[in-house]
Amino acid sequence: MQVKLLSLAVAAAFASTAGLASAQTIVKIGHVAPTTGGIAHLGKDNEMGAKLAIEDLNAKKLKIGGKEVKFELLPEDDAADPKQGTAAATKLVDAKVNGVIGHLNSGTTIPASKIYNDAGIPQISPSATNPKYTQQGFKTAFRVVANDGQLGGTLGRYAVNTLKVKNVAIIDDRTAYGQGLADEFEKSAKGAGAKIIGREYTNDKATDFNAILTKLKGAKPDLVFFGGMDAVAGPMLRQMKQLGIDAKFMGGDGICTSELEKLGGDALGDGRVICAEAGGVEGAQVKVYNDFKVRFKEKMGAEVQLYAPYTYDAVMTMAAAMQKANSTDPKKYLPELAKISYDGVTGKIAFDNKGDIKNGSLTLFTYKGGKKEQMMVVR
Repeated sequence: MQVKLLSLAVAAAFASTAGLASAQTIVKIGHVAPTTGGIAHLGKDNEMGAKLAIEDLNAKKLKIGGKEVKFELLPEDDAADPKQGTAAATKLVDAKVNGVIGHLNSGTTIPASKIYNDAGIPQISPSATNPKYTQQGFKTAFRVVANDGQLGGTLGRYAVNTLKVKNVAIIDDRTAYGQGLADEFEKSAKGAGAKIIGREYTNDKATDFNAILTKLKGAKPDLVFFGGMDAVAGPMLRQMKQLGIDAKFMGGDGICTSELEKLGGDALGDGRVICAEAGGVEGAQVKVYNDFKVRFKEKMGAEVQLYAPYTYDAVMTMAAAMQKANSTDPKKYLPELAKISYDGVTGKIAFDNKGDIKNGSLTLFTYKGGKKEQMMVVR
């Protein structure tokens, strides 16, 4: 009799556990960034931002569609390589993720976006800035930062109108991001009255720039603009110093990192390097943003490199759309995502009809005493 009662008790316990499990919805969020290779520090930064968001969401014990939801992060490494990026996208689609945050680079984000669109899976990039990403007409594609048209345009005007440069040399790394940014800068700088005295090309893994820099040195540029990432910009700055090229150095968000302090060393100079980050906060939002950075370091054991706060906001915005739709089904929450208005750590997040962030901000930085220093926020 006792054995029978014990068996019934065990069965009841299993039934109770099964009931709890069935009452919980698992929400799978994919995240893709380069966590290996030359810009792994930026990819890991993004991934940690997503992880922190997932932790915060689960701590809230949210209910969607009448069930408690548990968010799970499915991280993938695309090594900043388009082929690996599309493979990662296919893997996440096969895993039936509810949404994707990523990719970091425009060169991987753009080809992957078609795969997500074909599967009807919403995608928010926290850092891809090439305009083409949201110009493809995909209803699933969104970004939470300003695009290269805004970034390159602002830098071009600033170079001519504020820095008063006349002769400009341009180098890009031939990636979708680097070339796109350089094109927008060239258009803007020319429009403001600068003379482009040379346009050269490298690649995103190069370390030797002596040939192209020697060629540009003869044209005596006032400013060298580089469309690419910090892993290439650092060695390029060092070689410019070795060759005695005494020109300002400018770039976009790809070079605008604390890692450049190490990569460029004393070649950074004081006020010599100017860069723009796609994003930026001002007014009361500054405290919210700074508090996040402190908490990020406490939780993740690392300083924010660049886009971790935007990755965090991208996850939170996606979750907010699910709550508004009262569904984690991509088809049901996608319309809510398109018309969302979410107050994030980086400010108000709302999208236009292409999926670009409305009223996107940019922050101009320079380096002094080997440290990154904010100059101004522009919109």
